[in-house]
Amino acid sequence: MRRSQQRRDAVFACYQQDVTDRPLSTLLADSRPFTKELAEGVEAHRTDIDEVISEYAKGWDISRIAPLEKNIMRVALYEMNYRDDVPFEVAIDEAVETAKKYSGAEAPGFVNGILGSAAKAMKADVS
Repeated sequence: MRRSQQRRDAVFACYQQDVTDRPLSTLLADSRPFTKELAEGVEAHRTDIDEVISEYAKGWDISRIAPLEKNIMRVALYEMNYRDDVPFEVAIDEAVETAKKYSGAEAPGFVNGILGSAAKAMKADVS
């Protein structure tokens, strides 16, 4: 199974946890290791990841962001912050493609804008 599919599966596991309150361990029971790592990583770092989303979602309270878009960004930000083997551009592209496929017409631009701003700041911090 391709990594893009596993990323999508992680997004949907995190999304389902948000909207149903089912335990992540139950939702990930039959998942591949990469999917589990992403979803569990999002859960472990949710507070920090959500602070990044809040910082760059100008004019938006995080509670107003649709759960699916929020979890698309959470998975991408987890990869950008905690996985050295995933270039920022790949994480952002995968997130935007997921938003295009599963979200409303404005979601891809919204996701791209927040993740792009976060990536710029992260790159500046490294320099």
